[in-house]
Amino acid sequence: MKKECIAMLLAGGQGSRLYVLTENMAKPAVAFGGKFRIIDFPLSNCSNAGIDTVGVLTQYRPLELNAYIGSGQPWDLDRNDGGVHILPPYQSATGASWYKGTANAIYQNIGFVDMYDPDYVVVLSGDHIYKMDYADMVERHKAAGTACTISVMEVPWSDASRFGIMSVDENDTITEFAEKPKEPKSNLASMGIYVFTWSKMREYLIADENDPNSDNDFGKNVIPAMLGSGEKMVAYRFAGYWKDVGTLDSLWDANMDMLATGSGLDLLERDWPIYGRSTSAPPAFLGKGSHVEHSVITRGCTVEGKAENSVLSENSVVEEGADVEYSILMPGAVVKKGAKVNYAIIGENAVIGENAVVGAAPDGSEGWGISVVGPETAIPTGFTLAAKHMIDSGMKEVAR
Repeated sequence: MKKECIAMLLAGGQGSRLYVLTENMAKPAVAFGGKFRIIDFPLSNCSNAGIDTVGVLTQYRPLELNAYIGSGQPWDLDRNDGGVHILPPYQSATGASWYKGTANAIYQNIGFVDMYDPDYVVVLSGDHIYKMDYADMVERHKAAGTACTISVMEVPWSDASRFGIMSVDENDTITEFAEKPKEPKSNLASMGIYVFTWSKMREYLIADENDPNSDNDFGKNVIPAMLGSGEKMVAYRFAGYWKDVGTLDSLWDANMDMLATGSGLDLLERDWPIYGRSTSAPPAFLGKGSHVEHSVITRGCTVEGKAENSVLSENSVVEEGADVEYSILMPGAVVKKGAKVNYAIIGENAVIGENAVVGAAPDGSEGWGISVVGPETAIPTGFTLAAKHMIDSGMKEVAR
């Protein structure tokens, strides 16, 4: 069972800033890009990088996520000597406990990690869209002989206060770390992707758990404790596409990036494919009067109307005379005759009634934003949902 390296994927987040889209599912299970789920990206990265043992730590509404991952077969992780393992919180001799923070989640699964006796552990988040070769990061970690390697990327200085910020020397050895500083000294932001030497990580996880004042979080507690104790830590610079899709706007942006030439998000390249569980559905059908331009149309879709600059997920429908622009239709969404959907996200199995209007193009006003219709929501005939408004399955306006 000995493994040189395993991955621990933190996928239990509630995703509260995705509001109605995550009322009944964990954020990593949210649909993305027509045929994928957000969690497909870190799982595919693991598979492509040769990491064949992955613990997926779930917590918030895990049913759909667990069912989606299943045996791990789509990512070549259905293995007897490793593979993918779902790791929910469980009751121990000291009682039942939810995962209290990112560090506590790994702490509660020390027994799982010890079972594989790894030299290194890669810690990942389940809510980022990106492609990364973790094997390169592990090699950097080994060559530098560090306790912890943190993946970083340069962000605009105006955004730096939103991230954990690293200061480094000329060798990219980390000299200082600040969690969301008001006055950042650097614009090297942590991506929440770590490689740890397991013996060191284990030691600090136990110490952190025994600290009653700790938030049991890597960024707030474990990383500063390691740095403060003089452990060698280095930054791994990443220059590719990466986006935290934790907000409605960022989720919409990432889907639009998939359509944009030069964005850096290319899901067509063959040397680093993104895998996902396929739905059994017929081929997409484009009707005689349909008009499709610069859009993703996935299997099972029926388009009789217009779709421009949009992402149509599996089994979604755009009826005759309907107009969908700069929008995302999640699996099973239906836009009825004459309806207009513009700059919006339509949740799974939602139905936009005939001649209804959802969203609007940017008008330069401060209050403009993406409109969102929650999963399983039925918008009545002729109903109008203005820009930056959101509605749930009970047809209630939801503030954000």
